[in-house]
Amino acid sequence: MKVLVVDDERNIRESLQRILALEGMESACASDGHEALELIRDESFDAIVTDLKMPVMGGQELIERMRDEGMRCPVIMISALGEINDAVKALKSGATDYLIKPFDPDELVFKLKSAVSTRRLEDRIEAGARTAASTSGFIGEGEAARSLKRTIDKIAGTDTTVLISGESGSGKEVVAREIHARSTRSEEPFVAVNVGGVHENLMESELFGHEKGAFTGAETRKIGLFELAGSGSLFLDEIGEMPLPLQVKLLRVLQERRIRRLGGTRDIPIAARILSATNKDIEASVRDGHFREDLYYRLNVVRVAVPPLRDRREDIPLLAGFLLEKLRTRMGKGAVRFADGALEALSEYSYPGNVRELENVLERALIYAEGDEIVASDLGIATGHRQLRVSDGPVRTGSASVDLSAVEPAASLDGVERLAIERALAASGGNRTKAAEALGISRRTILNKIKRYELG
Repeated sequence: MKVLVVDDERNIRESLQRILALEGMESACASDGHEALELIRDESFDAIVTDLKMPVMGGQELIERMRDEGMRCPVIMISALGEINDAVKALKSGATDYLIKPFDPDELVFKLKSAVSTRRLEDRIEAGARTAASTSGFIGEGEAARSLKRTIDKIAGTDTTVLISGESGSGKEVVAREIHARSTRSEEPFVAVNVGGVHENLMESELFGHEKGAFTGAETRKIGLFELAGSGSLFLDEIGEMPLPLQVKLLRVLQERRIRRLGGTRDIPIAARILSATNKDIEASVRDGHFREDLYYRLNVVRVAVPPLRDRREDIPLLAGFLLEKLRTRMGKGAVRFADGALEALSEYSYPGNVRELENVLERALIYAEGDEIVASDLGIATGHRQLRVSDGPVRTGSASVDLSAVEPAASLDGVERLAIERALAASGGNRTKAAEALGISRRTILNKIKRYELG
């Protein structure tokens, strides 16, 4: 925790610094509100302790100026006994709490920790509402999984920027969350955004935030994901989909560690660690001019390659067991187990959609299974009479290549259509717009089909 101490009396500043140091807190000092503002504009602080009455600029004006400039740091006000009315006024202006001199150092520490914990909780709640849902930790005991875990352990304790590469559905976000969970930032927010899933016109506001009136419809100030991540981690998934104009702005953020909200007039320091991921050949995108070379080198400080599921078949039984239990609980099913041959069939399949497709296969199997056993025929992936099988190659539909399953001639048209949509969604990493483009249909049509076949 980093705290800014603001007081015009040197002995009080130094005394507070010693108290904070004994609690393992880092601190900086300012002699008045004006000096404090300059520090806050240049550095990130978790909390501020400020005196109420000071020359040049007092605590009340400091809080008002912070509020006007959109600074979100919690503030503990210190006031003399006869200044209680002023302290109450400060609370109404945005101070988090106040203490009356002389105060108990333990009470100050308690109030600081409480204020910071509350702010972190609020940020986590908002992050949960605006970012991807939490997923499980990385599961696997095979050599590929063990090698990946060793890599995660090596880089988790650093602040270096990481680029995670791998096929769609292979678990890149799971790896990013593991890096965060094993780092010193684990108590801070983990904020994830799918760059390819947010419209280009909205992405800048989502990342950097905006001020009230910055554009038509901006009726209130919005805090961007860079700020929301605080001292935690910001995960940029599908970074290869980022438009070139936004790449320029992201490069500046990585270089200067500062952002500016849309419509804002000042830069805001950020402290979040940047993790990114791509399922594209990012080097080819650099060569083709679709991705900036300088940004690539900024992101690719450490590279983590996530192996596809077909290269870690020994982990499939373990993953299948975990996913089956999760799905069974979510769907309200009773105890279900794999019958003889079912796990073998799962382990033999190639999974072009990786772990995400394995989960889809198991969800479908739970729907079709009779009794408390899943047999191989419930999976819809085995070869043989009247069983769906993966075709030897992709089928061209629309503007992209979609891996469709060939079906036995007697299969229904609905069955073929459902499976085509499942394959398109798996190939696009769940991006419905891309899946619709791949199938040559409109987004509205695919949404209707997804609802009809209960696919999402």
